Amino acid sequence: MGPLQGLRIIEFAGIGPGPFCGMVLADLGAEVLRIDRKDGPPGAREDFTGRGRRSVTLDLKSPAAVEAALRLVERADALIEGFRPGVMERLGLGPETCLGRNPRLVYGRMTGWGQEGPLAQAAGHDMNYIALTGALWSIGRPGERPVPPLNLVGDYGGGGMLLAMGLLAGLLHARGTGQGQVVDAAMVDGAALLMAPIYAMKARGRWGNERGANMLDGAAPWYDTYECADGRFLSVGPIEPQFFALLCQKLGLDAKDFPDRMDPAAWPALKARLTAIFRTRTRDDWCALLEGTDACVAPVLDMEEAPNHPHNAARGTFLARDGVVQPAPAPRFSATPVMAGRTPPLRGEDTDAVLTDAGFAEAEIAALREQGAIG
Repeated sequence: MGPLQGLRIIEFAGIGPGPFCGMVLADLGAEVLRIDRKDGPPGAREDFTGRGRRSVTLDLKSPAAVEAALRLVERADALIEGFRPGVMERLGLGPETCLGRNPRLVYGRMTGWGQEGPLAQAAGHDMNYIALTGALWSIGRPGERPVPPLNLVGDYGGGGMLLAMGLLAGLLHARGTGQGQVVDAAMVDGAALLMAPIYAMKARGRWGNERGANMLDGAAPWYDTYECADGRFLSVGPIEPQFFALLCQKLGLDAKDFPDRMDPAAWPALKARLTAIFRTRTRDDWCALLEGTDACVAPVLDMEEAPNHPHNAARGTFLARDGVVQPAPAPRFSATPVMAGRTPPLRGEDTDAVLTDAGFAEAEIAALREQGAIG
């Protein structure tokens, strides 16, 4: 099932954006094989980003295991690795070697800083990568510290998702030309790319450098969250004049009383008025009045509430498997429906089956195990 059915992806086990990329491709129908370290973590059934794969354990310090990995690479369409630059080369599994064995291979590299540059060999995490792009500076309230947006912008949006798109582009090229290539996906590059609309607003003079003083960063009264009488919150975002007019009507206000609502100088007074109004009722009371209208209001749900919201439930945005709730695959396809693949594997549980499917004889598998090359 899924539009990527028939594609074979080799994923060298890592953390964060690499596994997320593998999950996205597996959800879309690709056959993803994870090569785990023989002495790596055991894995967990609840590791949702590991769903849809099989797992084989190889001791990549062993020449026999490296050769086994290269035999698997020969049958693959694409590869995912997330080590620091140079590690795969030292293992004997760098792009030159792999493309030598499989010229059609699309070799995906996931790093924070990229394959070259002054910081290429430095350790880092999502927050560090987005700090270099202006994204982290721009998120937070005025006079307060920048707020890390979980690790969504660097690791997953600017990292794993960008790598998935890069691999698919490379696969299209390989399919048409027979020529593989290397995809260098860096989280710092991806986070900068996600900031393109904000930099565009800055270039047009519509975004200042002060945190929490701009249209989309919580400064505008018509694009912020508001606390309700029960301590819960609403997201309120009627940017367009007709949507703002409808919100005013629902709240018993007259939009004509706010002719300067786009003027930042008028924002504090309007925000104070909306703050007082929203504190007069509970969140669910406000939702009964406003949700589903063009007033652009939605409840701020926690992770317990979100899967049970009627809209999410109707669309199947979340799914439950073995009693555990997780996000469902996305996007949706009319001709090739997608579904969550098999439960995330434990480390190495498919080793023998994978090697057998790849053409290894029973005696070869036994020899690899005797040498300690496989788990």
